[in-house]
Amino acid sequence: MPTSAAGSSPCRCIGSFRRASGFTLLELIVVITIIAIATAGLGFAMRDSGQSALEREAERLAVLLDAARAQSRASGATVRWRVTPEGFVFDGLPADTLPGTWLGEGISAQPSTADGRTSNVLLLGPDPIIAAQQVVLTAEGPPARSLRIATDGLRPFAVVTP
Repeated sequence: MPTSAAGSSPCRCIGSFRRASGFTLLELIVVITIIAIATAGLGFAMRDSGQSALEREAERLAVLLDAARAQSRASGATVRWRVTPEGFVFDGLPADTLPGTWLGEGISAQPSTADGRTSNVLLLGPDPIIAAQQVVLTAEGPPARSLRIATDGLRPFAVVTP
């Protein structure tokens, strides 16, 4: 502790300045750069994968098939689902009642019977109990992925693990 008594060292407080506390511009730029790199890495890590896109298409198709089945029972009209080059169509329902395109690119579908025999269409009604049926959705690209949507005729269509 400096004092003004004789023989003590002079006080260094006068004329000296304390270094201001805080960050320099360079330190702030480095921190912002690190945050930007981490954000970019997180954005690439959370990018939508092909598998999740296929799962989303499968869930959507299962809901659409059940909606068409319910409309068929309500109206008493026979409704068939079939694949077209542009997507799919519900024969027996008024045009534009339900969507008929895939949300993603490179999706293809193959309807079949429960025992695996390929079919051109799925019969969705108007009977309350239909035959067991399934659709295999396939996504292009390496690696090729597929999911199966099936019903036993009583329960709604659901995505089934392969």
